[in-house]
Amino acid sequence: MKILVLGSAAAGGSPRWNCTCPQCSGLRSGALRGRPRTPGSIAVSADGQGWLLVNASPELAQQLRDTPALQAAGGEGAMPPIRAVLLTDARLEHVAGLLNLRDGPPLELYCTPRVFEELTGELALLPVLDHYCGVHWHLLPISGELSDEPGAVPCSTEFRVPGCPGLRLSAVALPGSPPPHSTRHDDPAAGDAIALLIEDERSGERLFHAPSLAHIGPTERDWMAHAQCILVGGLHEPLHDLAALSAPRKVLTEARHDQPLLDEASPERHQLAAHGIEVAHDGMEIELD
Repeated sequence: MKILVLGSAAAGGSPRWNCTCPQCSGLRSGALRGRPRTPGSIAVSADGQGWLLVNASPELAQQLRDTPALQAAGGEGAMPPIRAVLLTDARLEHVAGLLNLRDGPPLELYCTPRVFEELTGELALLPVLDHYCGVHWHLLPISGELSDEPGAVPCSTEFRVPGCPGLRLSAVALPGSPPPHSTRHDDPAAGDAIALLIEDERSGERLFHAPSLAHIGPTERDWMAHAQCILVGGLHEPLHDLAALSAPRKVLTEARHDQPLLDEASPERHQLAAHGIEVAHDGMEIELD
């Protein structure tokens, strides 16, 4: 399984255009040892041909230009590399880039009913896209239940994405709330945010991905125990939460622009590295086999 980190920052990217914090100022001046980052999204494939895009960053157009594997090839009539899009929530930093896909084929979109309602209501991106490329919505099943069989993935929510052969996915609801622009921001419900477990059916390797994970509860910890790579964002205490996990690769993504860990020379960054925790960057490639 191949994982491409297209964007690795929280909302606004890094450096943020209107911020003068030490991290943003240091990146602009070159005084900080680090690199610019765009808002978070990833692409996943089992064969390197058909890709599932997970979230659509506002900077998606530039992210695609920077990623040859996701650019059209093979002549007229060839299938585009991005076969489907899956949304983990309806936050602007994860959905605004959908508009960059308006000139392509019909959009095969996987999301929960709550996210679909947000994107057809107050933030009506999907009706707009329907006038351009068309949208095929696929209901994304969610659960918090694990199979009783040792080593098994959660079986009640397994699904596959046509066009992305070799991937088996499961989704679990996360505690959270609707996005700030929602008229229901005081009415959280299952499906506002999810985590994913993605399995390569050939190798059995699994990725746990949760870009909006505020904390690790018992359910999330159970799901992480099934993964060889953990790619998460949003944690308030990432070192404390991730250090004890046994996954071979633990990667932080969607870091806020003002977090000291963005400085590669900072004590925080060295502490993470000492516990085997990586910090994602734009263009990072992860391969699980």
